[in-house]
Amino acid sequence: MADETAEDTAKAVEAALGALDLDAKARLLSGQDMWTLPAVPEIGLAALVMSDGPIGVRGVRWSADDPSIALPSPTALAAAWDPGLARRAGRLLAQEARRKGVHVLLAPTVNLHRSPLGGRHFEAYSEDPLLTGAIGTGYVRGVQEGGVATTVKHFTGNDAETDRFTVDNRIAPRPLRELYLAPFEAIVTGARPWGVMTAYNRVNGVTMTEHGELVNGVLRGEWGFDGVNVSDWLAARHTVRAITGGLDLAMPGPRTVYGEPLAAAVRAGEVPEAAVDDAVRRVLRLAARVGALAGARPAAPEPPAPVDGEALAREIAHRSFVLLRNEPREGDDRAGGILPLASGGSVALIGAAAREPRVLGGGSAQVFPDHTVSPLDGLARLLPEGALRYAVGADPTDELAAAGPGFALRAVCRDAQGAVLGERSLPSGQFQWIGGDLPDGVGHDTLAEVEVTGTFTPRESGAHAFGTQGLGAYTLTVDGTVLFDGVQPRGEESDPFEALFGSPEERGRAVLTAGVPVTVSLRHPLDREQQAAAPLPAVVFSLVHLGPRRDPDELIAEAVEAARAADTAVVVVATTERVESEGFDRTTLTLPGRQDDLVRAVAAANRNTVVVVNSGSPVEMDWREEVAAVLLSWFPGQEGGAALADVLLGAEEPGGRLPTTWPAALADAPVTRTAPTDGRLDYTEGLFIGYRAWDRAGTAPAYAFGHGLTYTDWAYEALEAADGAARVGVVNTGERPGRETVQLYLEPVGAAREAVERPLRWLAGFAVVEAGPGESAEVRVPLPERAFEAWDEERGVWITVPGPYRLHAGRSLADLRLSTELER
Repeated sequence: MADETAEDTAKAVEAALGALDLDAKARLLSGQDMWTLPAVPEIGLAALVMSDGPIGVRGVRWSADDPSIALPSPTALAAAWDPGLARRAGRLLAQEARRKGVHVLLAPTVNLHRSPLGGRHFEAYSEDPLLTGAIGTGYVRGVQEGGVATTVKHFTGNDAETDRFTVDNRIAPRPLRELYLAPFEAIVTGARPWGVMTAYNRVNGVTMTEHGELVNGVLRGEWGFDGVNVSDWLAARHTVRAITGGLDLAMPGPRTVYGEPLAAAVRAGEVPEAAVDDAVRRVLRLAARVGALAGARPAAPEPPAPVDGEALAREIAHRSFVLLRNEPREGDDRAGGILPLASGGSVALIGAAAREPRVLGGGSAQVFPDHTVSPLDGLARLLPEGALRYAVGADPTDELAAAGPGFALRAVCRDAQGAVLGERSLPSGQFQWIGGDLPDGVGHDTLAEVEVTGTFTPRESGAHAFGTQGLGAYTLTVDGTVLFDGVQPRGEESDPFEALFGSPEERGRAVLTAGVPVTVSLRHPLDREQQAAAPLPAVVFSLVHLGPRRDPDELIAEAVEAARAADTAVVVVATTERVESEGFDRTTLTLPGRQDDLVRAVAAANRNTVVVVNSGSPVEMDWREEVAAVLLSWFPGQEGGAALADVLLGAEEPGGRLPTTWPAALADAPVTRTAPTDGRLDYTEGLFIGYRAWDRAGTAPAYAFGHGLTYTDWAYEALEAADGAARVGVVNTGERPGRETVQLYLEPVGAAREAVERPLRWLAGFAVVEAGPGESAEVRVPLPERAFEAWDEERGVWITVPGPYRLHAGRSLADLRLSTELER
């Protein structure tokens, strides 16, 4: 059947290609708007629709009118160390995509955690290329089994956000091959993705959208990639260099370097028409695979069995939570840690993020679930009445953010005469219409003003701050009083998207009463000249808000009082969208606001303190030895609070292991430079990022790669290596069923170490195994040949490094239980 499908596809593609003239072909390679490619009805080609991911499928509208399942962040998915779980996540996302009419999911992100300062690391998987490649392979297989294309991104070297449009990342051949290209190679050869997205940045002097050596030579030539290469949005800069460098699609449209400029370049003899044909052929093949080309059999004619999205989101969350520390309850002589919490005790839940958690990352990863379960919601549902007390304790930010809880808002669109053209409900104060994402009856050519209007019912009495975010003119009115009527000018931001969004600005305050609704209005007349000059039409701004500012010491004192009166204190600390998001890198790993002070104060009042860390990537925790338990929840998705309650109360165990090393302090991290100098960023660390660098330095982080505790205990009994695989025997020596993540690390010794410079050891394989109390289990883990290879820079080939190796099996890089010798 596969051969028949391929033959049918090839015939349909060639027939469609033969029916197109040059202008139609060039137009097909340029988006018609923000998210779609143009339909060509005369050849049976439907419009191909793309959507951002990777933890949900937003669709073509930035709106909660059509909500999306929100899964946990990619760092969370990787923390489960289970490609099978990633595959199930992919099938759910394909189901969501099909429901929304989406053919292409712009995911997954498989760049590496080169430095903990990377602002977008929550959207990538790991610091390790093997783990990243395995999780990405499972994800891609799952999505494409549902008949939806993936675009593996960002090819390649997009490992930080600072000056991402222009930075020239200088990467030597060995680390480029062994680290940064390795996840892409694993996914391309193991899952055959139908798309790849090339990055904004340069690699070794060449912009990735024009990098023929890596795209045509490596991606297509060496790895056999036969899918579509799409630019990151606005990344394509030059018509001739892009098409000859292997770029198929320049997005978004309609004003790109393709379309009319490409047809003109062919007619001028600057581009061979055969290059255009090759690109169109790949686009038509993509259309055939997703069922958008008449006469071709789709790759997945029937979708897989339906997936319960809420249940899967909850499962991924609890399987991703990493229990870093779990000491016994004070005064309890029994074995085991404070978690899971004993039944019958009282709990003080503390932290602003316990009531309003960060469930997903910012930027293009954002979707709008129809509900989110907070830690407060989750524990309140499961604990007896009267057992739970909540205190804010400390807010992670004193900066205004998009209007959220308590606001009921809609957007009203008007023409130049003030007539209403259309309106749409808004999930928050954030307004983002790009390209064709407009309400029915509204066009960018007639739209002259947008008003965000509605009501706000405050939860607290006091002085509430209101403001704007975005460029241009605004009139802000609250409860009938004009708080601002003026203009926000353009700043100096180097990232075009950051420049477009701007920073939140306080414009005034209003004294409000809890429970009493007031009207709010933010009017924004559009600058027609600015709109006309933009690469695509966009209206982006926000109504922002901050509740009454209370004395921070008073808030901490209230939390201490609640903690002192409870059997257990659970403190939820978090980062914010101004700390971790697309478009910028971090400058520090410290928690924002007074959250560190809060944890220390609560721990001093109640030694039975559990801290839940709601972040997408590492933060400093210099109080970690002062508390009984530390649990990472990552950005846990819409069901995160329910999963957290399951884990805290013992219905589920925390299943996660660290996919990236957590330093005790930023100063300890091996790589802390993410900003270029004179446009250039040299990867001077070479092969030594993450745990490879920690091993080389001989220093210990706060928590090692692969670390994660469980609610049961495991003994490692046997390790054998033969026939390209290892067999590991384990026993669950605890009192409850559990799931163990068996990790294998390869260490070259003797001649194998002396042959070439290499890390002390590296991840060579892993597998998840389950067993009940007292039960034994055995798992077979393949050892890929690539684990024994190195890139020969002089000859430009992979070579097997002969000699003896030591294979370690254990629970983490810092907890290796068994070793055996093998020869290559």
